[in-house]
Amino acid sequence: MRPQRTGVPEARGAAAGAACGVGAYTIWGAFPAFFGLLGDAGPVEILAHRVVWTLVLMLAVSAIAGRLGRLRRLDRRTWALVCAASAAIAVNWGTYIYGVVSDRVVETALGYFVNPLVSVLLGVVLFRERLTRPQVLALVLAAVAVVVITVDYGHPPYIALVLAFSFASYGLVKKVVPLDAGTSLTAEGIVASPFAVGYLVFLAATGAGTFLSEGPGHTALLLAAGPVTALPLLLFAVAAQRVPLSTMGMLQYLTPALQMAWGVLVLHEDMPASRWVGFALIWVALAIFTTDALARARRRRAAGVATR
Repeated sequence: MRPQRTGVPEARGAAAGAACGVGAYTIWGAFPAFFGLLGDAGPVEILAHRVVWTLVLMLAVSAIAGRLGRLRRLDRRTWALVCAASAAIAVNWGTYIYGVVSDRVVETALGYFVNPLVSVLLGVVLFRERLTRPQVLALVLAAVAVVVITVDYGHPPYIALVLAFSFASYGLVKKVVPLDAGTSLTAEGIVASPFAVGYLVFLAATGAGTFLSEGPGHTALLLAAGPVTALPLLLFAVAAQRVPLSTMGMLQYLTPALQMAWGVLVLHEDMPASRWVGFALIWVALAIFTTDALARARRRRAAGVATR
């Protein structure tokens, strides 16, 4: 009998997972191109449509997958966590859309570069996690970078900081929500949709909405906000199950890199030398942080192998 090639399916699964991860982060990286096309609508209107059409799509996906019953079985604690997650991601989405339509894409990219470091900081503050020396150095460099960029802008990079802290908060809540990615996103939409629908009804009643007034192309783009939002999240969920966290940690920088490239190369946003210095400090901090994370992951794997 021929020996079974047990490594082949695992390798194919990992390759498929990596492809899904790259796809998710690439789509997120292309968001400035998509949301930039919706400039005729205000940021809040775009956010409301994004919430509504994402929920419609996720309800359909959940119904096809037979997962709607899970929503009826959620307890109060889970719904409370879902409300917190929904609030955090609504702030994140709204701030990001505002940054894009106001031509501040580079600052939105800064927010997602800083996000991993903010996640570590929140872990220390909220859960009293211990920092390694490289992590301390990375956080110090990030703080210096924010000061440099603050001096350059003449004010703190509010958009970047709100994006970083809101998404880090969302990630912390998602860690303790006992739901899969699809069910959690659907539940978050259920919480946010009454506010979104109410706002869209108000716009329609006052004639201030753009859903039907800017042509079929604009309407189609607003409808597309649902699948554009859901697709990378679903790809990410597949990747997270098949790809090591260390690899996902490296892939996450693809999104802000693409966003920054769009802001600098396509939109030609102003990038004076002082701002480049701030970004360079952030990148050095991320290099230290990532190197330390990879080294600790290797040590944990080695310790696990040794104890078997």
